[in-house]
Amino acid sequence: MDAGDPAGDAAGEPAAGDTAGDPAGGESVPMGRDPLLFLQTLQTLWSTRELGQLREEAQRGFATLEDPLAALLDMLDSSRGWRGKGPSLEAWVACELKRCLQAQLCPGPARGSPGLKQLQARAVKLLAESPPGLVEPLVSIFQLQDADRSPLLAHVHRLHQEGKFKEAIVLGTKLRLQADLDVEKMCIPLLLQDKADLVERYVDGFPDLQRRLLALMDSWCQPGFDIRVVARRYPQTTLRLERLSPRALGRQVLRLLEQHGLDPDLCPNVVTQQRLAALRYLCYKRLVERSVSRESWAEHVQGLVGQDQWLQEQLLQLLASHDDAALVAQCALDLLLPEERLPASVAAELRQLRIQERTAEAPLEDGKDDYYQLPIPREHLHFLASWEDLARHQEELLQPGQVVSMDLEWRPSFGAGGRPRASLMQVAVEGRVFLLDLPRLSSAAGGQAPQAFFRLVSRLLADPSITKLGYGLAGDLRSLGASCPALAQAEKQLRGSVDLLQVHRQMRAADRPAPGVDGAAGPRGLSLLVQQVLGKPLDKMQQLSNWDRRPLCEGQLVYAAADAYCLLEVYWALCREPARFHLSGDLARSLRLGRGERAGPGELPPLQKASTSPQQVPAGEDAAPEVPARAFRVVCDSMLQGLARRLRCLGIDVLVLATGEDHRRAAEVARQEGRVILTSGLPYHKLRAQVGAGRCLSVDCSLKARQQATAVIRHFNVRVTHSDIFSRCQACNCHQYLKVSKDVMKQLVWLSSHPEGPSGTGDEAAQTEDERETGSAPEEAPGGCTYEPSCRWLEEEDLQSRVPATLGDGTRLQLSGVPAGVLRRPGLRHFYCCTGCGKVFWEGSHLGRVAENFREVLEGVPGSREPSRAPSPASSPS
Repeated sequence: MDAGDPAGDAAGEPAAGDTAGDPAGGESVPMGRDPLLFLQTLQTLWSTRELGQLREEAQRGFATLEDPLAALLDMLDSSRGWRGKGPSLEAWVACELKRCLQAQLCPGPARGSPGLKQLQARAVKLLAESPPGLVEPLVSIFQLQDADRSPLLAHVHRLHQEGKFKEAIVLGTKLRLQADLDVEKMCIPLLLQDKADLVERYVDGFPDLQRRLLALMDSWCQPGFDIRVVARRYPQTTLRLERLSPRALGRQVLRLLEQHGLDPDLCPNVVTQQRLAALRYLCYKRLVERSVSRESWAEHVQGLVGQDQWLQEQLLQLLASHDDAALVAQCALDLLLPEERLPASVAAELRQLRIQERTAEAPLEDGKDDYYQLPIPREHLHFLASWEDLARHQEELLQPGQVVSMDLEWRPSFGAGGRPRASLMQVAVEGRVFLLDLPRLSSAAGGQAPQAFFRLVSRLLADPSITKLGYGLAGDLRSLGASCPALAQAEKQLRGSVDLLQVHRQMRAADRPAPGVDGAAGPRGLSLLVQQVLGKPLDKMQQLSNWDRRPLCEGQLVYAAADAYCLLEVYWALCREPARFHLSGDLARSLRLGRGERAGPGELPPLQKASTSPQQVPAGEDAAPEVPARAFRVVCDSMLQGLARRLRCLGIDVLVLATGEDHRRAAEVARQEGRVILTSGLPYHKLRAQVGAGRCLSVDCSLKARQQATAVIRHFNVRVTHSDIFSRCQACNCHQYLKVSKDVMKQLVWLSSHPEGPSGTGDEAAQTEDERETGSAPEEAPGGCTYEPSCRWLEEEDLQSRVPATLGDGTRLQLSGVPAGVLRRPGLRHFYCCTGCGKVFWEGSHLGRVAENFREVLEGVPGSREPSRAPSPASSPS
């Protein structure tokens, strides 16, 4: 036996009982106190993945080692397996030793002992090469948070200088080094890489760092700031700047302000940005939709603008951009805006208004008969504000077996953070509506009223014989719980409910919009449902009014009552004619979602099925002409990223506006390239006017991306076949691929992870990799149909370089997304690389999932347009 053999005499004579059972059932292998022999023994079990026996063997081995901590360092020093990607035996041993030390199954070193300091010094050196899975056990085992901070800080700085920003911040967090590190230096590259979760963990528990981080993020939201200037400091790093628009950053800042309980004045740019967004929204509601009253609009605008000169200028620009001079003049009059700062046409109208002293509210008051009208007498509206009021009507509210509808109103907060505090709760029963004054009924100063109110609501929610109706009921109950802490569990108490929002979503997904019908030109949400079922929309003029005001005006009382009572009428109509709305016959049975049978997040109730196939649209003059998927071209605004990916997945050519890019660019692209505009934003009306009828569609943002894609395909009668799936890259929209053999892909992946080249021959390197992964269960190979896009093979001349793998046009192949297990998958013959962005694809199960998700609109799939053999799973993007 060679002297270098770890199983030889160098191991010494084993002590009595100091043996390890051979996992194969043979002779015991002496371990003694040699950590390398211990590691060799565990390697046999590791290769067979006998984890139970492996753990028992490890525990026995730790007990026989003279110093388990030193032994672990010896193992890590002598092996290279843990330095690569994927699981390794050495990392598993470290995690198991950590567990044993915490469970006191083997002795650990005394805190602060000289021996521990020596081991800590060795462990710190190993951290430089440690993957994330090994860092935590090393920190815990060697108590590195208590070690000399100088070498730890030096190591973190070295990682940062090498561009290993994630590793640096993770290590700094685990070692609690934040106070000695520069928060901006540590966090900026992670924010640029869209790793805000790591940044949040880094500053957790450090209020001063939280304030500095928020001040930094707020500085990026100031008008005219260009994030690309910051990004140029990190030229070698893959950045995701599209996630750092002022709007996206603002949302993060507001969330963190609320999460940490910090003063919003710390972030003046974000607060101003938020107020400007609210101003735009209010101007749209008043000047375009004309769905908010003068009084409410003026009150909200004055509260937002205040004395801020910049916001005042923005408001004037918003008003000046609208064409209706008379209406803009009325707004200027309500806000007392100076005449000299208004356009000439508006100023002239304003002078006329002052002379005539008229209100100009008539355009908004006209047409009341065009809206849903409350069908019960005014005296059947009851405003409940005391214990006596509740007691008087309790029997009517809690009548077993009845159907009640529920709704909430609150003063608009315009994104100020947190759930708004509810001001009014509406409960409607047949023939009556009860308006519950939440501030008085839930106030501790209300005497008996709070307890009586909480008991009444709890009994109402918990009684399964009473059917509770709502539109977004779960959200309303969470808002009720946030406003009344005694009802914090209201959502969990709910038994026997019907959420008409879920019903409405199914109706919109199943019902093909009629050509020429414009979804965005009319009502939305509950108002749209009421129009579709009862024939007239809700009048939402009072929706944004001040619901904290007491007494409420007559318009508010009637609006609140109608908002709740319409749910009853919608429910009764759906129960009478379920087939008309593509619902099952027994609506109540199929939609009752009591506790224990509640649908999961985002799921529709299981028994809602369309009575007729939505694809069976009669041909005729109203039917849109069929267009092949690959000939259909669209441009989406930046809020429809999810829809864009799913349409590309089906082979549709989709361009997406960059975050913050002017919506007018969509109209320009649509005209130049013959694309259809898909938008979810407010500028729909302007865009439609620029591209003509049928070339602009407003997408319903309450639907999931898959449902949106289905609705778009049906609306434009797009023909999607099995071969269209993944014919275009979801990431970049490119439709050109290169086919790469498995052997070539293995070489490219190996070279990308070992740019310095293997220490031995290529065969030896491949053999080492195979041995390292021994015992991994191979993934099931796809069968049946396979993914075969029309493309040519990758040739040597296509590569500008192999390390890193780069195409001739400079596109770098994204090889880091190819798992090692995929390269060993039996039956997998080749890969596909997108020539636009370098993303790598391979055969897998994704094609089957996509075909199943879009079965209703996919041609050639059973249950869709034509009967045909269903495709088997194939194609899975990395």
